Amino acid sequence: MLRVEKGYSAKRLMAKFPRRNWSLAAVKRLLRKTDATGSADRKTGSGRRRTARTDGNVNVVEELALSQENAPWNTQNCASDRERNGHHQVIC
Repeated sequence: MLRVEKGYSAKRLMAKFPRRNWSLAAVKRLLRKTDATGSADRKTGSGRRRTARTDGNVNVVEELALSQENAPWNTQNCASDRERNGHHQVIC
């Protein structure tokens, strides 16, 4: 890595790779991260939580899909599914 081997600063890295359109703040942030952790990888568990895929939601979607096998995009099926599921959002 140029930073470790040659001691490149953020501005020097930007000058070395002018076509990259990096912002100075982004390069500095990345260099701070690699200096602290030795890697540019994200921490385990970081990022957006994936809470939409619960067992209950999976079952509701599965039931909805099975109930519409013969008429998958019929708006009448969507209305009856909304009533049956207590007005929860149903995508049709």
